[in-house]
Parts: sequence; C-alpha cells; structure tokens
Amino acid sequence: MSEVVLIVDDDPVQRRLVEAMVQRFGYQAVIAEGGDQALALLIGETARRIDCVVLDLVMPDLDGLGVMARMRQAGLDTPVIIQTAHGGIDNVVSVMRAGATDFVVKPASPERLEVSLRNALATKALAGELQRVKRSRDGTLSLADVITRSPAMKPVLGAAEKSAASTIPVLLDGESGVGKELMARAIHGSGERRARPFVAVNCGAMPENLVESILFGHEKGSFTGATDKHTGKFIEADGGTLFLDEVGELPPAAQVKLLRALQEGEVEPVGSRKTVKVDVRIISATNRDLIADVKAGRFREDLFYRLHVFPISIPPLRKRPEDVPELARHFLTRIAAEQGKRLRALDGATVAQLAAFRWPGNVRQLENAIFRAVVLADSDTIGVNEFPLLAGQPPAEVGPQQLMEASPDMQPAMNAELPLSISDRMARLKPGATLIAPSLALTDSHNDVRPLEDIEREAIRFAIKHYRGQMSEVARRLKIGRSTLYRKLEGLGLSEQGHDLQQETVNVAVNETAAAE
Repeated sequence: MSEVVLIVDDDPVQRRLVEAMVQRFGYQAVIAEGGDQALALLIGETARRIDCVVLDLVMPDLDGLGVMARMRQAGLDTPVIIQTAHGGIDNVVSVMRAGATDFVVKPASPERLEVSLRNALATKALAGELQRVKRSRDGTLSLADVITRSPAMKPVLGAAEKSAASTIPVLLDGESGVGKELMARAIHGSGERRARPFVAVNCGAMPENLVESILFGHEKGSFTGATDKHTGKFIEADGGTLFLDEVGELPPAAQVKLLRALQEGEVEPVGSRKTVKVDVRIISATNRDLIADVKAGRFREDLFYRLHVFPISIPPLRKRPEDVPELARHFLTRIAAEQGKRLRALDGATVAQLAAFRWPGNVRQLENAIFRAVVLADSDTIGVNEFPLLAGQPPAEVGPQQLMEASPDMQPAMNAELPLSISDRMARLKPGATLIAPSLALTDSHNDVRPLEDIEREAIRFAIKHYRGQMSEVARRLKIGRSTLYRKLEGLGLSEQGHDLQQETVNVAVNETAAAE
C-alpha cells in the first residue's frame, strides 16, 4: 500500500489538479474541502492514517495556519506542505514557523510538487526510524512500532495487545523470519514490565550439556571449565520477560528441567544447594508444529500446555502483501542511513513486483534484499535491476503448454478451476515470468463452446490489465470508441474496473480544465 496524501483545498479545480498529480506520483489521494473536514480525517473520530498533507493556506472556514495549530495541539507530527497563490516572504516565514515542511506557490508544477512530497515523506520516515531504533536499543519497543497495514495482522495485534496487559504465557507461532522476536519485544514493551529486563534465548543454539547452565546458571567449580560463577537467563530476566526462541528445538532432557522451573517458579543453579525464586514472564516462539511433535513424542505434552496458554499465530509475508511496500520503505530508510547513501524511494514498478513476490524467507529475506539493493544502487531511486531475485535471471518465456508448470504449488488450484481466465493465469505466474503467447479458451471444462459474452468479457479485462488501465489505449487497440468501451464494461458487469473508470474520468476532467485555463 502506497503513502496516503491528504489534499485540503476549497477550490475544486485545484483539488482535482493536485489529486491527479499525487496519484500519478504513485501515492493515494484523500480529499478534504476545508480545514474542519481535514481535521476530522486527521484527529477526529473517523481519523485515518495520513502520511502527508498538502494544505491550502487561505480557506473560508479554518485556514491553513489554524489547521496546523490544531495538529500541534493534538501532538500530530504529520508533515505539511503549504500551497497558496500568495507567495510573499511574510507568508513563507509565518507558515514555516508554524511547522510546515515546505511551501509551494499555486499553480505548482508537477516536478516541484513531486520533489516536495518525496522530501517530506523521506524526512518523516527517517525521523520515525530514528525513534524506532532508539526505542529498540532502550528495550521500549511497543505494538505501535509493528509495521503493518495488512488486515491479516489486525487479529494478531489485537491478541498481542490483550496479552500485554497480563503476565500470561504467550506462544508465538509462525514461519522463520516473520518477526516473532519483534512481536515478543513489542508485547513486553507494551506491558507493565517494560522497564524490566527482556532476555532472549535461542533454544536451538544451546549445546545439550550446557542447557541447564545457560538457563539456570552455575557456581564456580561446579564442573570442568566453570572458572567463574554464572548467572543464568532466568535470574537475569527476574522481574521481566524471558523469550524462549525456537523452543521446539529443546532436547528432551532440557524440556524436563524447563518444565520444573516453570512449575515451581524457582531455579537451582548447577553446583548450588539453594534454589532461587524468580518472577519471570515467559514468551516462547516456534516455527514447528508442536502438536505434531507432542503426538510423535518429540515434545513433552505437559510442557506444551505450560507454554501454549495464549497462542498467537503470525501469518507469513506472502499472506499479507499489503505490508511489503511499507516494510520495504522502512528498511530502505534505515539501511540507506546506516550506509550513508542518499536514497529517496523505490520506483512504483519495483514496489508492485516486490509485493507480488512470494518471499519464502519472509520479512528477513525482504530486509536482506533491500540491503543488497541499497549497496547496488547508483541513483537516488531504486529500480527492479537492483533486485537479482526479480531481475537477475532472464524472464521465463511461458506459452500455453508451460502455464501449468509456471508455479508447481498452484497446480491443484489450476486444475480445479479450469478454464482459467488469461488475467488469472498471469497472476499465478512466478514473479519475472512473462506470458508471450496468451491463449483464450474457447471451450469450457465440458468441452462446450463458451458464450460470446464470456469471451468478450475476458478479452476486455485482459486488455485493461495489459495497458494498465489506460482506457484510451484500450479502446484504440480494441478498435472501438471510448464510449462504446464504457457501455460494454457496464453491460458485461465488469464492476471491478469501476475504480479505473472513475480515475480515468477524473484525469480527463482535470486535463480539460487545465487546457481551458
């Protein structure tokens, strides 16, 4: 999902002009006709996420300075770009003192507005990253720091918020690289123990003969090599949270010792005759199917029920593609700052391909891909050529015979839904694959000829997708008039193209208005 830009202007012509430019830059546009309506979208009960505001200075109800004052009172740090027809030096000084990020004079050129928006969004992203890094080092990350815009993550964050309000044991389940430790830190940072230690232990990396020493500690001389007294992880986390990562990798002997520590609330360091009481909140994580491991005897059932009190399952990145653009921008901002490179953005085509990729390594793989792209980049904008996983190999040439082989894990669904539309076949190709010989099925699964209306509907849908919603080009290539194309869309019930039609209509109106002026 792209950044959201709020356009506030009482002039409908200016609103349409700026809206068309903002959408052409690749951002989402939200419209407000005045200051009061803008504040309702920013801080009202119906407030939504806004990344930047393009604000008119002179408006009849509440002017731009009044809107910025109310934003400051509400503690809102959304960047504001002021636009006005009155470009005097006094106006510039007053709005910059009021907290505006930039100032443009109407009518602003597309190049000037695009640079202003990019700079404002980049500055906001960098400031957010600096705060996030600081909170990460201080151990005060909260659930508000979890970067997501996916509906699939809403129940996850809701469950995490409820668990943070108590000391209930939490088991985080998810594939490797989905961000289980980040979620554990956010739960800890959102609860009453946020000022206490957060101690992470990778259970899969502990040697079996040292598990007891690492978790519970040991006395000096308790075994060969124990030259000093060691405080175990349980005692280090006393009063705070102990995160047991990859808990399913614990060997059977270690599972017994862990179970006793959880049951009794006390640990006995190796070589000590006294037990130590500990007050530890347990958050564990695994990428294994612990229920299957319990049935197979690889994991103790009693320990499973001690840990599996409040399970939270984090979906893989491929099931929340809305998060990919936001995460990519987050990693780009941080890594570019760390590497000392002046990178402003990912281009729109690259963002779309990143969102379509399946990401078997999840968020960790995406972060590493962005890291490599930052190193490879030669300009201030990163393109598809900086991502070898998208552009490093020659695109696969896929014809009708190869459609079923394009993505092996999609074969059952393909077989179940024959005949597939061309657009569906294209959507199910692996990233980087191109369809050089699209075929249009003339018969259905019963070998009967398909109705002409169905074939026409599929051909028009394919043309709109192929020419990226440019309706003039679609009509020209289909050798029909635009009005005829619109009538066919309505008659064929292609309701999913409504947004494209509406956008095309707005762009035409804007262009006609601009030409008239």
